[in-house]
Amino acid sequence: MNRRFALAAAAACSALSLLASAAHASDWPAAKAITWVVPFAAGGSTDVVARLVGHELSVALKQSVVIDNRPGAGGAIGVQAVARAPADGYTLIGGTISTHAINTALYKKLPYDPVKDFEPVALIAYVPNVLMVNSALGVNTVQELVAWIRKNPEKASYASSGAGTSTHLTGAQMAELIKVPMQHIAYKGSPQALQDVAAGNVPFLFDQLTAGMPLVKAGKLKFLAVTTKTRSPLAPDVPTTAEAGFPGLDLVSWQAVYAPKGTPKEVVSRLNTEIVKALKSPDLKGKLETQFGMQVVGSTPAELAAVTAADTARLGELVRKSGATVD
Repeated sequence: MNRRFALAAAAACSALSLLASAAHASDWPAAKAITWVVPFAAGGSTDVVARLVGHELSVALKQSVVIDNRPGAGGAIGVQAVARAPADGYTLIGGTISTHAINTALYKKLPYDPVKDFEPVALIAYVPNVLMVNSALGVNTVQELVAWIRKNPEKASYASSGAGTSTHLTGAQMAELIKVPMQHIAYKGSPQALQDVAAGNVPFLFDQLTAGMPLVKAGKLKFLAVTTKTRSPLAPDVPTTAEAGFPGLDLVSWQAVYAPKGTPKEVVSRLNTEIVKALKSPDLKGKLETQFGMQVVGSTPAELAAVTAADTARLGELVRKSGATVD
């Protein structure tokens, strides 16, 4: 009797929980403002995406979307906070290739699980990494740079915005592809890395196109290739790595949005619908592409889940081979 009573009670609690969740989902998002956590400082790509897409989302949902920057630990602080937030649709996280793929291998004790702790909502955009060299190096193509590296292996080093970042791993991918060991020099951010390459202290690096554009216009850096499958509208004369003869050099960063695990499916679906609709608008799409060099996607939740899984597997292997760790 006691066992039957316990089972019946558990079933009743489960049913009530489902009913409460359904009722809550039907009211969403009327109760309060939505918080979109950005796990990095203001001004970066993740922050830009959150503010632009968040504004469109607030108009569509007729509810405020508040951007909350929580930087630190490679994004882990902000992501962990959202992983522990109520799964009610009122808290979102701006996820990236770093927070939801690379960090899995980079941190031995990551305080969240990118898969088990989150519901994928939408892949917003790809952000190409660009191979840039110091203008005085005397190379104009990827082939010429590789020839220079093979001729000067003792000088073969590349800069990045930090150990385990996508810019670091793109360099590691290149070293593996051309089968020449290269010294990785990690900086505490993109500006420092770019300035040192521009000064000639390091021969080249991979970084985001918009980050390097001012130094390219100043004649201190030169773009050689973008890692995306198609050319960037911001630099249409710059070939892709595949066009340059290196189709395997294809690591691109991405921007996405996730919700805590257990967020009602109806809420995730509505969020996805409105975000994708916003990304199709000429105004928003134009800003992301022409001002920030992104390639707008607007995926389904399932497609984002597939990208997350695929990049976690392949980048985890790159991290292990590179020896990068932050613990």
